[in-house]
Amino acid sequence: MENDIQQCLKILKSGGIILYPTDTVWGIGCDARNEAAVQRIFNLKQRADNKAMIVLLENENQLNKYVRQVPAIAWDLIEFTAQPLTIIYENAGSVAPALLAENNSLAIRICKEPFCNKLIHKLGRPLVSTSANISSQPTAASFNQIDSAIINGVDYVVSYRQNDTTVKQPSKIIALKNNGEIKIIR
Repeated sequence: MENDIQQCLKILKSGGIILYPTDTVWGIGCDARNEAAVQRIFNLKQRADNKAMIVLLENENQLNKYVRQVPAIAWDLIEFTAQPLTIIYENAGSVAPALLAENNSLAIRICKEPFCNKLIHKLGRPLVSTSANISSQPTAASFNQIDSAIINGVDYVVSYRQNDTTVKQPSKIIALKNNGEIKIIR
């Protein structure tokens, strides 16, 4: 795992993109503050620019760096949800502009996967996470289902967990308004 982390750091710091395991499905990622790298992911996935992507944080203490006002209920949702949960927050910032929706909202997940947490910690920045598939194609449930166009289109493919055949599902997604209103997206 340590070699993968060092290689990823080298790639991410130079503006590259990686293919890596998350707490859900395999993801394509980059430094969430690097606009050019974010655009490369949009291009690789053949994804419309108006479809925002998820950002992973190491822990909930980092939320206030990227969200102006974290609704009180968010803290409980993060603490008590057992499955991976992505929350869309209003009034976000400090990431590449392409990651923000038109209303300046941002999808954030507190990642609980050891590899991701260590990588995010050492990078010192949030990590983009979008499913490792071409847009409109099915999400790969394991590494061996990832399209070769994705594998060949990134700058580094993490070895860690490639042989793990446990079927993973994308996270649940909710939109959380500052007034506490919750909307279930997925």
